[in-house]
Amino acid sequence: AAHFANIRQRSPLFSQERAPTSVAYAENQSMFLDSLVGDAAWRVRYAKNRAGEPIPWELHEAELRATHPYAVFSLRAMLAVPYFEKRLYELPEDQVTAANIQALADQVELEVCGGPSPRPMLSVPHLISDEASCYYHGYVLAEMSVHQTRKHFFDTLGSIVDRPEVGATLAEKYWNPGNSEMFLDLVEGLTGSPLTGNAWIEALSKPVEALVTEEKEEYDKAAQAEAQAEAEAEAAATSVTAE
Repeated sequence: AAHFANIRQRSPLFSQERAPTSVAYAENQSMFLDSLVGDAAWRVRYAKNRAGEPIPWELHEAELRATHPYAVFSLRAMLAVPYFEKRLYELPEDQVTAANIQALADQVELEVCGGPSPRPMLSVPHLISDEASCYYHGYVLAEMSVHQTRKHFFDTLGSIVDRPEVGATLAEKYWNPGNSEMFLDLVEGLTGSPLTGNAWIEALSKPVEALVTEEKEEYDKAAQAEAQAEAEAEAAATSVTAE
């Protein structure tokens, strides 16, 4: 993983998955990088067919319109798991039966998701894996940090894709310390603010048309920048050949 390869401390214990490394810290980096592949600017640069053509804008737009209005359901599904785990482990021992566990899972899904989830609660593998139980909330915290980190870069740099400053900042603030610092301190150190869900909520609350407009602008900018870079490379090659 990129973050483990970039941790520079005086002991290998700062660069391993066991405690005190938290799930939120470990997932923060990977989920941030995952988020890039959905950006219009990234897709123009790197999501290409065998002919080297980028993903058509119409396809990206169709995905935005089909998925963004329902993105909040992903948030609810993530939240449901730790809420279920909390209530499961609070059950008196004499009430821990298969029937009660199933009923509890259904109740939490109803309260948090509004009804049965497309992915049934008890199909989540973390719930029945000893090394993964009671840590699903780490994904929620990581996703919060992803949105807060993205907002920070957009606010300070205006963009993320192909910006060397992004990699340098991630290496310095998130990767280099390893588990020598607490996850919440790392997020605040990079973004300048304590971790909150505000950036995530802001992203979910954005009207579809506003999102489509923003993504179209990013798509066009990236396409223009790539065309310019290709033209400059071609001109440089021609110049070398002429010499």
